[in-house]
Amino acid sequence: MIPGMSQNHPSFLRSFGFAAQGFRVAFKTERNTKVMCLGALLSIIAGFVVGLDPIRWAIVLLCCGVVIFAELINTTIETVVDLVSPEFHPLAGRAKDMAAAAVYLLCLFVAIVGIIVFGTAIYERFF
Repeated sequence: MIPGMSQNHPSFLRSFGFAAQGFRVAFKTERNTKVMCLGALLSIIAGFVVGLDPIRWAIVLLCCGVVIFAELINTTIETVVDLVSPEFHPLAGRAKDMAAAAVYLLCLFVAIVGIIVFGTAIYERFF
């Protein structure tokens, strides 16, 4: 569909259905999406165990959401690159590598945030 055209444009509610469908497809077909969701689930469980305060909860949930978002964007980029360049091309490989590097770098920083958030929460609760 051409942007700005209102013909055959899905309703606002139906758009949520397409988004849910996209997430289901990514979750079923992409190992890393499952890994990121598992990491988010474990972080949430750990948050209950250590008794995070509201600000720390916000930080943890935001980090979880951003990591899953980045993984979905990475998967999207890889899918589009595969569509437009089914044969190996160095630029296609470079684009996919850089998209993966963005997720990797984000995960490193989120891990540091997690160490700070959970480390201080554990220290305050148990020491």
